[in-house]
Amino acid sequence: MANQYHPFLLLCLLLPLLSIASSSSSSHKHHQDHPALKSLHFSLYQHETINQTGYIIVNGVAGAGVGQTTTPFGTIFVFNDKMTTKPDSNSNVKAIAEGTSITSSLDGLRSVSFAKITLKINGYQGSISIVGGTHNIKPADHPVVGGTGDFMFVQGFVRSSPVDLQGVTVVYKIEFHLYWPPYAAAVHGF
Repeated sequence: MANQYHPFLLLCLLLPLLSIASSSSSSHKHHQDHPALKSLHFSLYQHETINQTGYIIVNGVAGAGVGQTTTPFGTIFVFNDKMTTKPDSNSNVKAIAEGTSITSSLDGLRSVSFAKITLKINGYQGSISIVGGTHNIKPADHPVVGGTGDFMFVQGFVRSSPVDLQGVTVVYKIEFHLYWPPYAAAVHGF
């Protein structure tokens, strides 16, 4: 007689487990359906004037000499550059880039750079911090590693591309690709 009820008992024990597994898998699927990330994309132009907004602090020791686009290996360069909406230095200033570059290649064209960019643009105000490798005559991407104000928790990257490397002032186009993760909504209220 006990054998008669064995399949029924097994079914009674397994049915709740199947229900839990089913609700667990639908709950997991729900977590995969993220709302779209909030993002901001724009470009500014960085104007760097040697011995006015950018200075060599430590002379490098080897490799290329100091030129318009090169510095010797080990050179430490600091800058405090305005960033404008157009390549013309007299256009609207929307940001300030403060940072340091250390020449990391013997040809003098590459460096490790880090900067804090203080922004007031499109209703947003705060700063982002970037770090990465810079190539003086080719585009380079720099990851965003932090932010303050409206840019708290922001992620993304900044692409730096040379525009004008002639003369005392050099100009770089800086493209911003910024993304706020979903948890940033709790801080920013969006």
